[in-house]
Amino acid sequence: METAAPSAVIVAIDGPSGTGKSSTSKAVAAKLGLRYLDTGAQYRAITWWMITNGVDTDDPHAVAVAAGKPGIVSGTDPAAPTITVDGLDASGPIRTQEVTSKVSAVSAVPEVRTRITELQRSIAAEADGGIVVEGRDIGTTVLPDADLKVFLTASPEARAARRSGELRGKEAADLATTREALIKRDAADSGRKTSPLAKADDAVEVDTTELTLDQVIECVVTLVEEKRAERS
Repeated sequence: METAAPSAVIVAIDGPSGTGKSSTSKAVAAKLGLRYLDTGAQYRAITWWMITNGVDTDDPHAVAVAAGKPGIVSGTDPAAPTITVDGLDASGPIRTQEVTSKVSAVSAVPEVRTRITELQRSIAAEADGGIVVEGRDIGTTVLPDADLKVFLTASPEARAARRSGELRGKEAADLATTREALIKRDAADSGRKTSPLAKADDAVEVDTTELTLDQVIECVVTLVEEKRAERS
């Protein structure tokens, strides 16, 4: 007798940077045979395109006019996620400090959010077997009907330590500076009028401050398996 394949699930993982979102989402997707989408990379990609093409990222009108121009393609293999802009590999360039400092302003422009949200929804709809989508407004705006919504949190100190560990070379910053930057980014993302960073009412909140990455992954895997069991 054949065992039925696990039911497809759409998992939304939201939260501010430094909470372990990306590492957790990729690992959960890999463990459960799901696709994976880093939506933050898409906003970074469009920001990088704006910078590269001389668009004034502090001018919302200029950003809005250019929002539909770049061709952004996201690969959803959790073992090797990719992102290209107009056919060019953008996985490295989108992680620079320059992009990081400008992405909140670009992301706040409604035309940008509409463009990227439509892209995210189409990717999720086409993901055979299910997908883990991570970002800041997935459970509230992009995929409000997701099967499972998880909101990761952590103290500013823990998040700053993690982010500082991710930065290298000239871009490495001291903890106080990183913490200040994170709080500023949180305020910008939470305060924007269009699709702000927020916890969905039906999301499961997981505080990762005192947890190891493996513990967070195991927690989310258990939540997904419980959801699958409910639907089988």
